[in-house]
Amino acid sequence: MRLLILNGPNINMIGIRNHDLYGNKSYKELINEIKAYCIQKNIKVSFFQSNSEEKIINYLQKNYNKFDSIVANLGAFTHYSYAIRDAIELTNAKIAEVHISDINNRELFRKNSVIEDISSIRIIGKGTDGYLEAIKLLEDKKDE
Repeated sequence: MRLLILNGPNINMIGIRNHDLYGNKSYKELINEIKAYCIQKNIKVSFFQSNSEEKIINYLQKNYNKFDSIVANLGAFTHYSYAIRDAIELTNAKIAEVHISDINNRELFRKNSVIEDISSIRIIGKGTDGYLEAIKLLEDKKDE
């Protein structure tokens, strides 16, 4: 499996941000945990995080055929960036949408996801453990 872990704005600040919503694990710890799992499972994993919509779109366009699976936590872009949604769709990868916090029990605007319709997996409110759960579910779907 060729996997991209795609993170949007402020995800790089987990471990520093509101611990009640996002936990105590740092972004670096999360990345190291994912890398260790992927090495064990022989998954080729890449990581991209940006606070810039433009940089995310450019990255996806440049690498549109490089990944067969994407774990996407787009942060606030989840709720309104149709441009990122279209760039993700261009990849033809299997998409797992991940949210560390429970977006369904937060502000009203967070309930909307512009990538929900192109995601085959949605993991919501399971903390950073949601990333590994999403990867495992994508592994199960790799031959579909």
